[in-house]
Order: sequence, then C-alpha cells, then structure tokens
Amino acid sequence: MSDTSAESTPTTVRLPFLWRSKLASVCMLLGWAIMIGRLIHLQGAQRESLNTRVTRQSSFTESIPARPGEILDRNGHVLAMTVTCESLYVVPSEIDDVADFVWQLTRVLDVNSDELYERLVKNSEKQFVWVQRRLSEEQTQQIRQLNLPSRAWGFRREYLRQYPQGDIAAHVLGMRDIDNIGHGGLEQSLDDLICGVDGTRMMTRDARGVVVEVELDRSVTPEHGRTVISTLDILIQIKTERLLSELVERWKPVGACAIVMEPNTGEVLAMASQPTFNPNHPGEVPSNAWRNLAVSAVFEPGSTFKPFVVSWAIQQGAIRRDDVIPCFSGAYRMGKRILHDHHPYSKLSVEDVLVKSSNIGMARISEQLGLHELYRATAAFGFGARTGIELPGEVDGLVRPQADWDEYSLGSIPMGHELAVTPLQLITAHAALANRGSMVRPHLLVDSSSDQITPLPLSDVRTVEAAPGLESTLIDPEIAEWIVRHPMKAVVERGTGRNGQIDGLSIFGKTGTAQKSDPETGGYSDTKHVCSFICGAPAENPQVLVLIMVDEPTAEGLHYGGTVAAPTASKILEFALQRLPHVSSRMTVRPEHDLPARRL
Repeated sequence: MSDTSAESTPTTVRLPFLWRSKLASVCMLLGWAIMIGRLIHLQGAQRESLNTRVTRQSSFTESIPARPGEILDRNGHVLAMTVTCESLYVVPSEIDDVADFVWQLTRVLDVNSDELYERLVKNSEKQFVWVQRRLSEEQTQQIRQLNLPSRAWGFRREYLRQYPQGDIAAHVLGMRDIDNIGHGGLEQSLDDLICGVDGTRMMTRDARGVVVEVELDRSVTPEHGRTVISTLDILIQIKTERLLSELVERWKPVGACAIVMEPNTGEVLAMASQPTFNPNHPGEVPSNAWRNLAVSAVFEPGSTFKPFVVSWAIQQGAIRRDDVIPCFSGAYRMGKRILHDHHPYSKLSVEDVLVKSSNIGMARISEQLGLHELYRATAAFGFGARTGIELPGEVDGLVRPQADWDEYSLGSIPMGHELAVTPLQLITAHAALANRGSMVRPHLLVDSSSDQITPLPLSDVRTVEAAPGLESTLIDPEIAEWIVRHPMKAVVERGTGRNGQIDGLSIFGKTGTAQKSDPETGGYSDTKHVCSFICGAPAENPQVLVLIMVDEPTAEGLHYGGTVAAPTASKILEFALQRLPHVSSRMTVRPEHDLPARRL
C-alpha cells in the first residue's frame, strides 16, 4: 500500500509542471504571433503613414522673406529703403531655468520680464517663440555675449523698412508694418510689386533637433520686391512740407494740404498733408494724422470753381469773351433769393467777373448756360469721380444728380457751392485749362519712356508706364489760353490773388474762400472757412501748378484764400520753377536768401 503511494508522487508533481510549461509555450508563441502580426501591419498597412510621420519630424520648412523694393524720387533719391537686421527667437522646450533666462534677456532688451516669463512658461513645449524683432546691432552683440544655452535661442534675419527723410512725403509713401504689409500710400497701393514673394527652405534635422541638411531641390528662392520710381522731386517735396508747416503754425487750421503738379503731364512733383506723421515711428502717430487730405478731404471749392463755368460757357456759345455782364450794383434777385457781391458793380466784363470774383456775374452767366450745360461742365472737368491716382483712400467728392438741381443750384453751383471736391480733383481740373483745354490724369509713377528721366543703374528697378496722357480735349485751346493768360493772370496782378505775385514772373491763379456748413443751424458758418489758392506759371506756357487748401484757420486775421493760402503757394511755385531745368534756364529769379520776406 505504501509502495503504491510512493510511486504515484512523482507523476502527480510532473503533471502541473507540464501544464505550466505548455501554457508558457503557448503564451510565447502567441506573443511572437502578435509581434509578427504587428510588424507585418507596420510594414504593410501603416508603412506609408509612419514614413510620413518620420519625415515630418525630421524635415521642416522655413520661410525665406523677400526683400521689399525701394521707392525713389524722380532723380533717384531714396524715399523708402530696406535694411537687414536680426530678430531674436527662443526654443522654450530647451530652457531649463526660465527665470534666469528671462533675467539675462531683460538686461539687454526693453521688454516686460513678467510678461516674457509667463509667455515662455505657457509655451514651454513649443519649439519657436519670438522674443523681440528688428534688434539693433548693439543689442545683437550684447545678446551674443550672454551666458544662454546655445540650443534655447537664435537669431533670424529679417528686413526693416526705413524712411530716410522721416516725415517727408509720409502720406504719399505710407508705411510697412513688422510683417512687411503695406499700409497707406504707395506702400499699400503697390504692395504686390514692392513686397515681393517669400521663398521657402526645406531642411532635415537629426533626433537632437540639429539641422544636418538643406534640401535645395525642394527649396524655393524668394522673388524680391521691385524698386519703384515716383514722380516726386524730393527737394520740392521738402520745401512744400516746410512752407506748409509754417502756414499751419501761423494760421492754426484744422488741416491743410498742398499739391505741386506738372499740368502737361499730370506728374505730381510734391504732395503734402498736415497733420503728418513719421513712418519710422508708427506707434507715435496721432489719430488725426493718418488721413491724406489731398485725396480724401472734400470741401466746397468756392471761387476756384468759377473759371470752369466761364470757359464752358464760352465753349458752348452762351457768352463771348468781350461780353459785358450786368451786375445790378451788388444785389440781384434770383427766384426767392437775393445774391450779393462783396463790392457793388453795375457792369463787368467777362474777364472782370473772374478778376473781381463777382457772384452776381457768375449767376448771370449760368442763367445763359442753363442747368443741363452747367451739369455737363461739372462732370466734364472730373468732379464727382476719382482721378485714378495710384493712392488708396481717394474719394469721389460730392456732385448730386442733375435731377436734384434746381433754380437755387443755378446760382450756387457757379459760386462753387452745393458740390464738394477733393484738392486733387481741383488741381487736375485746373491743369486742363493750363494744358490748353486737354485733361491729363494725375499720377505718381514715372513713365520709363520720359526724356526727362535718366534710367537708374539698378537691376531691380520697377519701371511703370505712366497713366494715360491726354484723356480728352474739353475746351478749345484758344479759349483755355485766354482764360489763363487774361482773367486768371489778372487775378494775381490786380485781383484777389495779389499776395501770390512773384517778381519777374507772369503768374496766373484763382482764390477760393468757402464757408463751411454749420450742423447746428443747418446753414453756413460765418466763422469757419476753407481757404484755397491755385496758381501756376509762366502764364504764357504753364509748366507748374500749385494748390494750397487750408481747412478752417482759427488764428486771428482775414480768412480768405488770398491772405491765407496765396503767399505760401507762390513761394512753393517759385521754388518748383527753379527746380525744373527746362523752365529755370529761362527764369531770372533772385536767390532765395535775397527775396523779400513775405508775411503769412
């Protein structure tokens, strides 16, 4: 009995062992089967996605910014340029001691340490965070000397837009922000040409994140921006800005602007608007300084509108140049209203209607012309529509439909009331008279075919065909010449524009003084005016036009176009004429320091 028990014991022990051995073998085989299946799955179904993931982790694309092109004046002087500088970035995931890292940087950079610390902690897993862009060379050198972990930071080269002339021509040029996007002026309107097209650089890095290869075949070279040649003359622009600033200081208006133009080509030699700004310091720009009044201000033109009505009336045969207009001794009933002149005249010649700026004389001429032709004249000279200059922000002005005009309009429109124009529209319309009756479109880009421009030795110069030349002939050349050489010349010699005279030069011009509307009364204000003066020379062959518009002068004095705007306009005109070689050679003008001082 005992022998049987002894013999059965080993068998009983071996059975559980065999069972456990078989179970382990099955588990091992199952594990290998799962592993083999997983490998087959990875190499088969997921092979493509895994390769993509590896490539994405080891390869990355870096943008290569395009270099914005320059903006030059007509003689090649730089108005806007681009320089290279360094921008600092950090890799938060590589920073061990954020507090020490921030403390060292704030010794060099003018940044808020608490904000930077919070930003780095919040983005601790990221591989790239900007700290400060467009550093100075001094800041760059100081950062290199800091004891910072090499893999936690770096510089990236970027472009910085600079304007060497400061606030000169700011409204024409506009500015570029930190991301190379143009705002205002030519920077905005020609943004697609100036900014260029960014390129890309494809790179491969190892497991530690170190770049080991640049894949040139998959990289794209940037297309740098084109350089643009403008029609501005920097010296005329500077002179215009300075004289306009003096005018603003003297008369303290809400705003003012000036435009200098060649009437035969439509080229804008200078354009200034006050208040202005420095595009190098965009954070310091007053809110009221962004607006370019030359293209966006709308105002009733007043008497500067009268030459268009007179020339159109002569063109249509409604009056003749030698007609005598009855002016009813300074008071004339026109429907329900009574018109008045500043001085009573019984009769005036057509010429003297403009010279004396007679409202009654203009009303009599418009009665002969009629509402339909008056409306046609307004539209033909371009009022109520944008000129198409290469600037953003230009407005249409305000000309109501003819159906809304009435008998009252027949007396108001010829005086420059009941419609609103922009300064650019006004000088463009006067350019048609100075250009023997032919309209030109104002433009700010140089025509590469112009004989006056010497091509610049720049490989990336952007040559732009100027706006179309002669658009249409509005007025018979003889009539246009008569308007300029006789009535408008006499305005400066013996009329309301006498303060615009220049010794030794035949100047033509027209003053404008318009009352501003008063929202409280619904009528016109007796104290708020828009004063303007348009002038040009020589009267026999006009080469330069100058327009000054002054919005609501507030300083003490007589607020008329002839007193506020004319003296400044004539100084700008004189300087511009000296700058043009084809005109200055025929001029006899004393040097500026010998000229008698004029009071504004």
